[in-house]
Amino acid sequence: MPDEQTTGPGPVPGLTRLDHVGVTVPDLEQAHAFFTGVLGCEFLYALGPFQDESSWMSEHLAVADDTVMRELRFYRLGGQAVFEVFRYEARDQVTAPPRNSDVGGHHIALYVDDLDAAVAHLRALGLTVLGEPTASRGPSEGQRWVYFLSPWGAQFELVSYPGGKAFDRQRA
Repeated sequence: MPDEQTTGPGPVPGLTRLDHVGVTVPDLEQAHAFFTGVLGCEFLYALGPFQDESSWMSEHLAVADDTVMRELRFYRLGGQAVFEVFRYEARDQVTAPPRNSDVGGHHIALYVDDLDAAVAHLRALGLTVLGEPTASRGPSEGQRWVYFLSPWGAQFELVSYPGGKAFDRQRA
């Protein structure tokens, strides 16, 4: 008989960390240049193509069964975070990236030591930086952040809090 720890309410048993973030892109070469050249990721490996004539795609990925995953590539950032970058072909594919306010909207936040230098670098590369860095208040005081867009419009955020955040200092 299973114990309550594995069948009852509460967190997923054994869950310890984020493993990877999956991102679908329109152009793998453009994404490769961004992940390696702009973010400094290490390219790990590629897989694909994958297409299945059964219902595998809808059962396992919640996409139409005739969807083709042309290729996926794995990248590692800073020895930790892994990005799984896909290029799909699907008859019902939506090509506009969601906004943060859209259901399913999201952003990927990346820590930098020097926010001002990082923002200047992104602007020199011609990437869209949304506004100026913002200083957080309340529990996040000590943090500054700014959003920027990848070449295909995905939202990324740079954050920096070299002296820590207020909520961390208050717990000490």
